[in-house]
Parts: sequence; structure tokens; C-alpha cells
Amino acid sequence: MMKENVLDVLMYLFENYLDDDEEETETDRESLTVELEEAGFPKTEINKAFDWLENLARNPPETEPVLNRHDGFRVYAEQELTHLTTECRGFLQYLEGIGILEPAQREVVIERIMALDSSEIDLEQVKWIILMVLFNRPGQEDAYSRMEDLVFDDSLGVMH
Repeated sequence: MMKENVLDVLMYLFENYLDDDEEETETDRESLTVELEEAGFPKTEINKAFDWLENLARNPPETEPVLNRHDGFRVYAEQELTHLTTECRGFLQYLEGIGILEPAQREVVIERIMALDSSEIDLEQVKWIILMVLFNRPGQEDAYSRMEDLVFDDSLGVMH
């Protein structure tokens, strides 16, 4: 039996529904739940994934001036350090440096990672979460496109 987690459900939804450039098809939660269950996802994880997406939609980037400063330094709380590896934190910093993530968006990404309540977050999963956050933010099409290139570019070298 597969052990699927919330992030697996989110990635499945994102790949199959949210990032659909073709016609806008409105699929209701009930029919998606049935399809996800048929795909082998547990109902509890499906419900957590829908809650996660609803909270993402309700969680606008902060407009506090302190979060919009680019000369600031992010200090991670101990709990965040247990969820985000050095590699993941470095990648977030890298994305800020090249202009894909604004500081406020970084905070949304970190909050959404923490909301997964999983200690098994790796860099590939963080990339997908960033894509989901950027996809959900109006006016971030360029940043989303650049991030999409990073996620799907297998020839991406090691970043320092």
C-alpha cells in the first residue's frame, strides 16, 4: 500500500488541474475527491490538501513595509529549521536574489511548508510549493514562468 501524503495530493492536483492552460473546466470538490480516491489517495490526505489550497487562496502576501525590504535578513525559527534543510533555505534565498520570489512571497511559501506538518520536505517538494504559491498570486506570471523553467530544467547546476 502506498503511503501518500498531502503534498503528493497537491502535486497531483496541480499537474492535472490547476496548471491546465487549456479550457477552464470547473471541477467541483466532490468529483475531484472521488477521482483522487480512485487514484489511490486516502480521503484524509485529500481533505487536508483541499484545506491547504483554501488557506493558500486566503493567505495574501503581507504588505508590511518590513517584508518588502530587500536589504533584510531572514532568521529561521527552530521549528522552521527542522522542516527546511540548508539546501531548501539556500534555494529560497537564491530565488529572492534573482528576483523570482519577493520577501513577502517567501513568507507565504514558508508558511505553506509549515502547514504541511511534515518533516520530510525536500528541495523538489519545495520547488512545487513555490510554483503553487506563485500560480495563486495575480501579477506573478513572469516569476511563475521562470520558476517553472527551474523546476523542469534537469540541467540546472548546483547553486551556491
